[in-house]
Amino acid sequence: MQSVEAYRALVERLQRRAVAAPLLYRLQLAGLAGLGFAVLAGSVVGALGVSVGLVVVLAAIKPALVAHLFKLILIPLIFGYSVLRALWVRIEPPQGYRIAPGEAPLLEAEVERLRRAAGAPALAGIIVDIDLNAAAASVPRVLGLLGHRHFLVLGLPLMQALSREQLAAVIAHEFGHLGGGHGRFGAWIYRVRLSWFRLLHALEVREAWAAGMFRKFFGWYAPYFNAYSFVLARDNELAADRIAARVSGGQTVADALVKTSVLGARLHQDFLPAVHETVRERPHPPELLYRDMGAALRHAHPGDAQWLEGALAHDAGLDDTHPPLSVRLSALGATQTALTEPAQSAAEALLGDLLPRLEQQFSQRWQAEVQGNWMAEYQRRQDQALRVAELARMQRSPEQEVEYLLLAGHFQQDEQDQLAALQAAVAQVPTHLQGQLRLGALLLDRDDAAGVAHLRQAIALDAGYTGAVLQRLHAFYQAMGDAPSARAVEAEFEGWQRRQRALAKRRFTSSGEDRFLPHGLQGEALARLRRALVKTNVVRRAWLVRKALPDDDAGEHFLLLVQLRGLMFSRGKALQRVLDAVELPGSIQVFDGADRRRYAGRLRKAAGTPIWRRGR
Repeated sequence: MQSVEAYRALVERLQRRAVAAPLLYRLQLAGLAGLGFAVLAGSVVGALGVSVGLVVVLAAIKPALVAHLFKLILIPLIFGYSVLRALWVRIEPPQGYRIAPGEAPLLEAEVERLRRAAGAPALAGIIVDIDLNAAAASVPRVLGLLGHRHFLVLGLPLMQALSREQLAAVIAHEFGHLGGGHGRFGAWIYRVRLSWFRLLHALEVREAWAAGMFRKFFGWYAPYFNAYSFVLARDNELAADRIAARVSGGQTVADALVKTSVLGARLHQDFLPAVHETVRERPHPPELLYRDMGAALRHAHPGDAQWLEGALAHDAGLDDTHPPLSVRLSALGATQTALTEPAQSAAEALLGDLLPRLEQQFSQRWQAEVQGNWMAEYQRRQDQALRVAELARMQRSPEQEVEYLLLAGHFQQDEQDQLAALQAAVAQVPTHLQGQLRLGALLLDRDDAAGVAHLRQAIALDAGYTGAVLQRLHAFYQAMGDAPSARAVEAEFEGWQRRQRALAKRRFTSSGEDRFLPHGLQGEALARLRRALVKTNVVRRAWLVRKALPDDDAGEHFLLLVQLRGLMFSRGKALQRVLDAVELPGSIQVFDGADRRRYAGRLRKAAGTPIWRRGR
């Protein structure tokens, strides 16, 4: 797919074809899906078939030829092995807490009732995770060639927010995707669509040459299959709504859709920001986040009506296979919906004693993950308060005025004077990056297009913000209903992504022409790297250099050559452990030189003394 515009044009053409010639559209879609399986199966069977065929032919001519030409026979065998290894992608089941049989009998009975009513296949398990969502996840067996295992994933926050009846409607909708809602063909395409993208994601991290071959194919194939299946995917959502309405009632489905449409805004615009703000007063994160989150989501909020209005007006266009909320409600025939608080949440009704255990387990895991960053942020806020007090007492320069306003200003919608002060201060110091970023975002939040120029200026000051700024501009133009400007930003973002991919390829592709520079790390940065290498417990020695980059790439790219300790059962896992542990001010490659000895020798010579030796 060459561009966003080409993708959009193809989807629009297919939408018209699906209405005018539905049989032709489905035949083309089935053929495209079959092409993917044909490439996978054909590659494996062809590679191994050549090997077997060659042995049979040689043995038929003269059995001794098999031994004499053994190396020739090895060539297709090695190719076949490489193909199998590249495609042997283990796709794991969804992450989360897997409910053991009999652990939540009411939930298990309710899920089984809904599964039978929706006509969905048997489940391999029920998983509870931390997302504000629900999903029917199909895990392919051997890339889907041997069928799928099906899981129901229920987000604990969603279960805490919905009533039992509303959660049943959501579950029935998800089961509709597994076959009950849109027929065998639609369910098959739904699973194939997910399988191709999961396979492509898995292949992205493979370094073998055969994996690269399939990456190229699926890099071309996946966008086309996505475009062809987009029309059916949207129809599938409406069909899943219909099966949910048959099982749980149309009004209950509509109420569940309305409720879930405001929960995301309530979580991300109210609850989580409020939790984050408590870092001002407390050096440790809350102990029972998921219990508190459940209570906040269950109860009504003054902003619900406004968030619902925004959800009804929102249309993600071709970025989301879910039809707009207004379309889904209309299809259900819902004229009135309710945003009422449930007397008892679905989590309380169906999880029983498991609910407080899950709240505690998820909360403890979150607390352990954020503890270090939380304490650092708490200290930063304390230092910030001291700096604000210091700036308030002094005669401030223009740069200090911007700093003071950014640190001390609240910039709520009704505090226009503070915004005007920031505008005046930034006008005095147009090279202040954070000032331009904050002012641009504040103006766009107020639907003021003047913020565009400030964000554009921020990109001019630091191109590293290009991706984030373009996404913010795209969201602004969409919210304002300015489709031409939104499409122009899409095209600009796509061009930026192409340039980033080209730069990344130059960074991460090794060649004999590469030039190495001193790493330039000193003091604490170098000490931190050495501590990270110690913690991995897999490195004997390490050398570090910077790769010389083209003039159009202003970043830093480090090459870390390591000599691994002793016998490693998996070089890949050992190198990944090092990569996960190391943090440097730029991108980084970690390798051990086993496959690139000449390149590693040049790097060692350029680096000189290792930056770290075990035992020193």
